[in-house]
Amino acid sequence: MAINNLNQSTTLTDPTLPSDVLGSKQFSTLIDVLGEGEIGGFPSADGYTQGTTNYLNAALKDVYLNKTQVIKQSANITSLQNTDYNFQNVEFDARFGTSNQTSITGISGVETEFPVGVAATFSSPVSRTLTNGIEAVRITVGCPRLQKFNDDGTTSGVTTYVTINITDANGTVTTPISDDAISGKSADAYFKDYLINFNGSSLVHPLTVTVKRTAADNTDTKKHDEFQFTSYTEIYWQNRPYANTAHTALRFDAEQFPQIPNRMFKVRGIKVKIPSNATLQSDGSLTYSGSWNGSFSATKVSTSCPSWILYDLLINERYGLGSHISESQLDKFTFYSVSQYNNEQINNGLGGTEPRFAFNGSIQQQTSPYKLINDICSSMRCMPYWSVGTLTISQDKPKDSSYLFTLANVAEGGFTYTGSSIKTRATQINVSYFDNETQEIDWEEVSDTSMQAKYGIIQKNVKAVGCTSRGAARRLGKWILYTLYHEADVINFTTSIDAGVCVSPGDVIDVADPMRSGLRRGGRISAATTTTVTVDNEDQTDLDATNNATLSVVLADGSLETKTISGISGAVITVSSAFSSAPNANSVWVISNDTVETSQWRVVGIAEDGSNYAISALAYNATKFSYIEDGSPLATRTVSILNQIPNAPSNLAATEQIVEINGQAKVKITFSWSGQKGVTQYRVQWRKGSGNFIQTTVTSTEFDIFDTTEGVYEARVFAYNAALKPSTNPAELSYTAVGKTALPADVTNLSWEPMSNNTGRLRWDQSTELDVKLAGKVEIRHSSKTDGTGVWSKSVSLIPAISGAASQAIVPLVEGEIFVKFVDDGGRQSANATSVLVDLPDTLNALAVLTQREDQLSPTPFSGAKTNVYYDSANSAIALEGQTVDAQADWDAIVNFDNIGDIQTSGTYNFANQLDLGAVYSLDLKRHFLTDGFLPNDQFDSITDVDARGDWDGAVNNVDAKMYVRTTNDNPGSGSPTWNPWNEFANGVFKARGFEFKAVLSSSDTDENIRVTQLGYSAELQRHIEQSVTAVASGAGSKTITFNKPYFVGTSGLGGVNAYLPSIGIQVNNLASGDYIDGPTVTGTNFTFTIRNSSGAAINKNFTWQSVGYGLGV
Repeated sequence: MAINNLNQSTTLTDPTLPSDVLGSKQFSTLIDVLGEGEIGGFPSADGYTQGTTNYLNAALKDVYLNKTQVIKQSANITSLQNTDYNFQNVEFDARFGTSNQTSITGISGVETEFPVGVAATFSSPVSRTLTNGIEAVRITVGCPRLQKFNDDGTTSGVTTYVTINITDANGTVTTPISDDAISGKSADAYFKDYLINFNGSSLVHPLTVTVKRTAADNTDTKKHDEFQFTSYTEIYWQNRPYANTAHTALRFDAEQFPQIPNRMFKVRGIKVKIPSNATLQSDGSLTYSGSWNGSFSATKVSTSCPSWILYDLLINERYGLGSHISESQLDKFTFYSVSQYNNEQINNGLGGTEPRFAFNGSIQQQTSPYKLINDICSSMRCMPYWSVGTLTISQDKPKDSSYLFTLANVAEGGFTYTGSSIKTRATQINVSYFDNETQEIDWEEVSDTSMQAKYGIIQKNVKAVGCTSRGAARRLGKWILYTLYHEADVINFTTSIDAGVCVSPGDVIDVADPMRSGLRRGGRISAATTTTVTVDNEDQTDLDATNNATLSVVLADGSLETKTISGISGAVITVSSAFSSAPNANSVWVISNDTVETSQWRVVGIAEDGSNYAISALAYNATKFSYIEDGSPLATRTVSILNQIPNAPSNLAATEQIVEINGQAKVKITFSWSGQKGVTQYRVQWRKGSGNFIQTTVTSTEFDIFDTTEGVYEARVFAYNAALKPSTNPAELSYTAVGKTALPADVTNLSWEPMSNNTGRLRWDQSTELDVKLAGKVEIRHSSKTDGTGVWSKSVSLIPAISGAASQAIVPLVEGEIFVKFVDDGGRQSANATSVLVDLPDTLNALAVLTQREDQLSPTPFSGAKTNVYYDSANSAIALEGQTVDAQADWDAIVNFDNIGDIQTSGTYNFANQLDLGAVYSLDLKRHFLTDGFLPNDQFDSITDVDARGDWDGAVNNVDAKMYVRTTNDNPGSGSPTWNPWNEFANGVFKARGFEFKAVLSSSDTDENIRVTQLGYSAELQRHIEQSVTAVASGAGSKTITFNKPYFVGTSGLGGVNAYLPSIGIQVNNLASGDYIDGPTVTGTNFTFTIRNSSGAAINKNFTWQSVGYGLGV
């Protein structure tokens, strides 16, 4: 297309003048740059092919001259009428910024005007030679005046004819203008231009232009139709395509505008890359289908999505930052996520819908990259940041919390909070935006009437960058007001590297700050499974499983998971469904419920300082988005109980206690109550009787009144929160005090234990009453009755009264019932005496079970089995036998035939009887030996060689006798008992049931013998004592105590059955008057008894016991 020239033969008339009066017209041609290309074109021309007549005509609906469309919106492009034009004689062409676009023809680039001013007549044409190579020439012909004076005094119009010839270098003549008539009436100079285009012609330069009058020259003095060749203008056409630049050419009748009009163009802006799964909508927004694989569509489109507009500016090397930032340095998936949120259709507040965020603006001047990036980010509520070599953006949009912070994972300084004065914040936001309807900057006023009522109208003007929607402008104003009043609080804290690397700008975090919430509900994990978490500090933590309680934990991969709590036991929290993995020990946990929730914050800044990270964040409310977009009410999070009007304290109670003040026992009343959550202090009001109330403030949940006396005390307690707002009602109590008139408490846990053969020790719980401990005493009395019928009034003092602070006493070892009472400093005794019954066991020494003497057996001593041993009746002894009698020559000389021959080297005597204890016991054994070594054939006549006799005194040195024992745990008298090996003994302790004994006689000299005149042993069972370690409950019935080791009680062969039953001593604690012991019944393994009251009924009492007997059984 080209900008067409006006037809040279067209007659231009002014309807306001007479029909024969001439008028002239001027046309303006303007070139406007729309921007970098390639652009999407003109919205009204959608559906037509770019560059066609229909497209350019339709595009004129999007061209505004002085805010008025060139062609009316209602016009039918395919059949335009003159009435469809708001402006006549308009020519238009456009280029869209492609790299290979052509130039718009008909636009002059360089024009040079040469004056002529010579009259052209029929006889004298005027010629001028044109500069070699020009592309066109504009010839201006001027008529000083055109008119004829009539004889009647009137004037009328005239006609003159103009011919213009072009002669080339070869003499070829062409006539582009032939006999052009200039008709009409003009009293002033009239000029007419003739444009002659040489492009495409075959004329050879240089060229000569000739202007001449076609008709004969005028000779009538009343007629004026002469003209002159006024000037010519040499033209070089503009042939620049302006590659990659979108631009338009517009030619219009200058008569329609007193000055160059303002031009506005509604266009679809520069085309950018969009994801492969995106579809462009008619309003410039995008829709997405399925998931995105990271690839882009091959065809660029013109979209209003600010996410991809920013992406394009960052990577384009021609008009963006592509020479500094590579596409690989952009987090394109974050741009994609932001774009999805941008393009959601929402209510525009005017009965329609529109994308949430759109950028419909032009960048008309150079600006810093930082400002430009932030301006475009502001149009979609984003902030850009550089992280780990990647440029990404973070959008203020609904997000789940990504991390937890408590005092357990921040630095010692904890959390700090800052904010601005609410009185300086704006109450009205004036948002400027471009209104496509009015073609002007318009203002949308957004006010907070509630704040205006408090602080008046405080205005703030803001510019909505790239905004052409009133609804979007209003949403921006609401967002700013919301931010001023709900996101002015800033939280700052420092955390360690393990948490710092898990958080990025724009992330939402949960904070559990006990200093702000009033409760500790977060800390470190001690141990965890997928369904249970053990917390670090049960005592100082409010572990509440009610009111929709949830548990949030940070998992090993840094992610945050929240589960509903199903139960809490001690420090162990159980959740209703399993976490995706078990949290690590020392990770972070937080409990939240309807009573107190975590506060939420959006991270806006992270600064690394060595191994620590300083984090700044703004207050965050997930419901603000629906509040801003559709007016939904804001949800509030209950993040603290400190400002709630507290409930009145519960469980108000009073206790009376005697305390020590300056060494004296005084009475105090303690009022106590159950604390309320979020309460920082309590106000206590009290009085005695009808006196005036006395008021004081405490921070604990109890209050003491000292040095009180008998009477009625009233108390009222109010709870106060952190804002010092009290509970609506107090807790109230009326308490009757008894002062020091109450009797001392009865003695408790009285017990007795023997100390020696003469003394025993009484123990009891020390009195807790200061009027007993400080100036009171303990009285101890005794009754000789052992059946439990003794009473305090009939008892006598056992020892003098001792200090009331005592908890034990050494008393004489006496049988009977011992009574104890406390006595206070006013002489008041315990209401009831506490007693212990002392029943002493008999004193026993060791039991001689058996003394066995083989030499005293009756009727025959030494009647046991003998081997190489004989019984010497003459000496009532046993001795070794001789070995042979064959060598005896004189039988008459033999005194003792048992000693004939050499003496046996050894012989054995087995005791006549076994020892059977009836069961296995530890037995002390001592042997009894009396022996005599002798020379059996020691007669003088028998000595054959007197000279060889070295010892005439009869000394015997080579004989010996030993005693042996063997044992069995079986019954030695029946069956086949298993005997242990024989062991030599002199004395010792042996554990067995059956015992056998033998004596072994030996001689290493055949001339020497040994005579055993006394042989036996003694068997003893040591005293066996058992007793209780602590007091034992008897139970309301018979009580059997089983001994740890059985006692030896005798057998039919050893003293008789049950001849040696153990002696039992029982001491019953805290006996009442008339209580007694029934029993005991004793065996070798236990004893049984019953404690009864005065009515004979079995009762339960604590008691101690001792048993003394013989033998330590198994």
